[in-house]
Amino acid sequence: MAALELFNTLSGRLETLQPEGASALRMYACGPTIYDYGHIGNFRTFLHVDVLRRFLLQQGMAVQHVMNVTDVDDKIIRNALAAHKPIAEYTARFEKAFFEDMDALSIQRPEFTPRATDHIPEMVSLIERLAAKDIAYQTEDGSWYFRIARFAGYGKLSKKDLEGMEDGARVDADEYEKDAARDFALWKSVKENEPCWKTPLGAGRPGWHIECSAMATSILGESFDLHAGGEDLMFPHHENEIAQSEAASGHTFARHWMHVRFLLVEGKKMSKSLGNFYTLRDLLLKGHRASAIRYLLLSVPYRHQMNFTFEGLAAATNAIERLRTFHQRMLRGGFTAATNGEVSAATAKSASEFTAALANDLNTAEAVAAISEMVRAANSAADAGTLGAENVAEILRVLALFDGIFAVLEDRDEELTRATLQWAEEEGRSADVAPELLENLSLSDAEIEALVAERTEAKKARNFARADAIRVELTAKGVIIEDSKDGARWKRK
Repeated sequence: MAALELFNTLSGRLETLQPEGASALRMYACGPTIYDYGHIGNFRTFLHVDVLRRFLLQQGMAVQHVMNVTDVDDKIIRNALAAHKPIAEYTARFEKAFFEDMDALSIQRPEFTPRATDHIPEMVSLIERLAAKDIAYQTEDGSWYFRIARFAGYGKLSKKDLEGMEDGARVDADEYEKDAARDFALWKSVKENEPCWKTPLGAGRPGWHIECSAMATSILGESFDLHAGGEDLMFPHHENEIAQSEAASGHTFARHWMHVRFLLVEGKKMSKSLGNFYTLRDLLLKGHRASAIRYLLLSVPYRHQMNFTFEGLAAATNAIERLRTFHQRMLRGGFTAATNGEVSAATAKSASEFTAALANDLNTAEAVAAISEMVRAANSAADAGTLGAENVAEILRVLALFDGIFAVLEDRDEELTRATLQWAEEEGRSADVAPELLENLSLSDAEIEALVAERTEAKKARNFARADAIRVELTAKGVIIEDSKDGARWKRK
């Protein structure tokens, strides 16, 4: 088992990630706020947390993974009121879509996915504990706030200098400037037309920050191993989680903090006003593949800022096609040469370097590079007729190791394309469907296999006119045929 050295935002250095006082590593990762469809910046964070989870499991470490679903906040209330729907009805649509998108991107489901609205009593209890210590206070309108000046460690995660802040300066909304170092809302009093819960604190609803503290500690305990999320949440959200949790319990909230860097799109901050804001579904409607999006978003290590480009997405698509073609070549077998020592050495080296790269702060870029060297060596040997069956068995084991993390070898493109088209029709977005998406459905995998087999038989019967006609038909429908000594292979453009 390889020990994972993971950067800890709290300490500012690499530290070995390991469970404390339990057999499973207890981790909490901030999940979606379900007021709309998830965008690719959101999913970059969720994907790198997925790599963390997969690597820990691959190394034999049990995991208790909690990812919250925020189903009440300012944006949700505003949008639900505008849509004239109860918030539960409004959010149900986007919660369903989020988990469908998770599945499309092959993101493993956490063990726990609690909704905020199912944990109101735990939030109330936490606020009452803070009030008993005179750290939480109530204002004239009935709202409750956290008194930041009473928590000496405030700012230790983000390393912000918060000296001289004014006690009692308050911000009422969840949507406020990230640099606001002021008392923050724990419980918001009821406002006209807003949904509310009647509690000992008064009628109202929770502030955003209290939700995560209550859900994390109610499932994982007052102190746990790891908290993860996007770097945009570091301040004030995660800082506030620490303050309210540790002020209430007197214990360290999370020992290790992992933050995923921002995503740029074509060199600019993603923004609707700039026209470079993309949900996963926007990209799928354009004919891009979920597997390529996953591969691209993981290609840059989590602590590096990533620049998402469509040129990069095309390169990721081609890289996956090469990997799948290589995988299928190995699966078809027929390699009868003696074991190739050079390939065996390259395969062992790739496996070792792959694991070492991930153990070194989840360096996904180096992990991919390690596998690429094995693919090159094996293809060269196969072309020369010097690849043996034992080599193939070793290679398939390493590919399984790779796919246990990156999860792109299985071809689910047709299935996901059909699901995207169905969603577009249901949502009235059929006009947004790109021709490339329809081309992916021109033939099913089974239809392609049947035509390839017919072409092979036609060539054996020396019916070259029919064989050529099938090649032309497949090419017109976006399928490329490659002939080799191992037989015909195909792939979509």
